[in-house]
Amino acid sequence: MGTIRFSSRDLSAGPASLNPSSSIPTTTSTSITETVNGSHEFKVDGYSLSKGMGIGKYVASDTFYIGGYAWAVYFYPDGKSSEDNASYVSLFIALASEGTDVRALFELTLMDQSGKERHKVHSHFGRALESGPYTLKYRGSMWGYKRFYKRTQLETSDFLKDDTLLIRCCVGVVKSHTEGPKTYTIAVPPSNIGQHFGKLLDSGKGTDVNFEVDGEICASHKIVLAARSPVFRAQLFGPMKDQNTQCIKVEDMEAPVFKALIHFIYWDALPDMEELVGSNSKWASTLMAQHLLAAADRYALERLRLLCEARLCEDVAINTVATTLALAEQHQCIQLKSVCLKFIALPENLKAVMQTDGFEYLKESCPSVITELLQYVAKNGEHSAIACTHGNDNLDSDMNGRRVKQRIH
Repeated sequence: MGTIRFSSRDLSAGPASLNPSSSIPTTTSTSITETVNGSHEFKVDGYSLSKGMGIGKYVASDTFYIGGYAWAVYFYPDGKSSEDNASYVSLFIALASEGTDVRALFELTLMDQSGKERHKVHSHFGRALESGPYTLKYRGSMWGYKRFYKRTQLETSDFLKDDTLLIRCCVGVVKSHTEGPKTYTIAVPPSNIGQHFGKLLDSGKGTDVNFEVDGEICASHKIVLAARSPVFRAQLFGPMKDQNTQCIKVEDMEAPVFKALIHFIYWDALPDMEELVGSNSKWASTLMAQHLLAAADRYALERLRLLCEARLCEDVAINTVATTLALAEQHQCIQLKSVCLKFIALPENLKAVMQTDGFEYLKESCPSVITELLQYVAKNGEHSAIACTHGNDNLDSDMNGRRVKQRIH
């Protein structure tokens, strides 16, 4: 904190004696230095095909923006330096916009795709840096590692799955500003735009599109749906838009789920799950969250998808965890998948989960997940129990051999 003191005395008269009882006008200011943080995930698909492109040749991520600057990740399959003779892969983060002396913290992570979360991380975050943050002098400046990982080890590791690498880059751009004392206090209420839109939906005024879902009609406003969902935007205003907006039929979704989806679009919040399904059962609420997560993915509502994922992480239970794990695998919910695997692998949970119908469904729909589960179970000394059950292929089905989908009542 910097402090500036003012005195009206004659400076030529020499130092004045300090009198604790005298009032000296004082103002204060504070210099604040902090980081503006953000991250980007870069998937390198077809790794084996990128090998042999040549030392110093790279594949680059799309440009992303953090802290007012553009950035890009550069991956060198054959390495960046000729002296390493293509024995290492190289990984760098580069400044992709105009800027001079941009100071930042960086983190480059090669993601473990086995579920063990043994990621390879090089990071500035969370530790003291002797020389302070790294400085990028101009556009094209890079930070990273020529010898990020030995190539022969990489190709037999859990970092490479289905010929794909997943790289996460975090950037913290250093920003400084000075704050003086505020001369006002104005309490600004939180945004309530969701309440306004929600009340508009409840009123039914101005609706111009109807959806038929499982025999029920849901009325909405095209412009609101299009503003919130790119899928609705294409369906209602794109070149292949539905011509009959008097009644658009929604397939493969139940009415309570679609109503919850529309509720979120207007209110920007989850509805009361128990009220929506007409039950205070935790199982019913979890089932609704599962269906709603799938619907959110279908209509590209990322915030809703994450809200459902968080809710399902909180409500993991013996009778629903297997179906939740299958859902997490099908919709690429990495954190939810990890929570479910760890829960099932616990010795006190394992056998009970294996006896549920959901576990049979998991084996049928996501057999690769069973292999990952085995790895978790092995850590807890229960490998043999799950291995025996893995070979049992008798699945519950209807008289025609089809899987029966659980419905929300």
